[in-house]
Amino acid sequence: MPDKKAFEEAKRKIIGIDRQRLGIGTLSEKTVHAILKNYYEPDEDRQEIPIENYVADIFCGGEIIEIQTRQFNKMRDKLSAFLPLYPVTIVYPIPREKWIIWIDEESGELSKKRKSPLKGSPYAVFPELYKIKMFLKNPNLRLRVVLMNMEEYKLLNGWSKDRKKGASRYDRIPTELVQEIEVQRPEDFMQFVPPDLEGAFTSREFAKAAHISQTLAQVSLNILFYMETVKRVGKKGKLYLYEINDF
Repeated sequence: MPDKKAFEEAKRKIIGIDRQRLGIGTLSEKTVHAILKNYYEPDEDRQEIPIENYVADIFCGGEIIEIQTRQFNKMRDKLSAFLPLYPVTIVYPIPREKWIIWIDEESGELSKKRKSPLKGSPYAVFPELYKIKMFLKNPNLRLRVVLMNMEEYKLLNGWSKDRKKGASRYDRIPTELVQEIEVQRPEDFMQFVPPDLEGAFTSREFAKAAHISQTLAQVSLNILFYMETVKRVGKKGKLYLYEINDF
């Protein structure tokens, strides 16, 4: 269960500090990253620790925690250095519910916040996992998917008439920690298989059961097949047929 008290303390610590930003227009994940880093390890002496010519976000008790908000491909060299030495947990935050706030660059004025109709899904981690697929069977690698409600601040600097299309994201401010999903061993990937799937199924049926797009279902099944959570048992037209593997 999420420790909501500790999360609120981490929020107060970070949002209450006048942290230097990189400037308007810079795509930055600093607030999400900083809050999660202080949530998982409040002791700053255990943060930003040099290991093997890299810097670990958190190093405590012989374990490394890396908070990665996107682009897992950029972690490959780090993982190659860290995994032979220590257990590494990758923390991946996903916005569950999101409120959009627009910033006028000229006046600094903020719009009223508007709730996005889109809801974040834990399956959003699978395209990122595909980028580090070669590390997924390493017994020292662990994963923690963190669903959070967020306020997203965007700059009115897009190319459309209302300046919203193609606009830059300025920052995301977590408001509530909703759920943490732990993957510590291959069997834990079973929690990503919708419980009402029975018998053989295609990516189309997986998508419907998981309430995601078929494209995302195909990427998810690629990883679940690689981790031997599911097996391929044939084809239905051009689509693979899958069944759940028994552990």
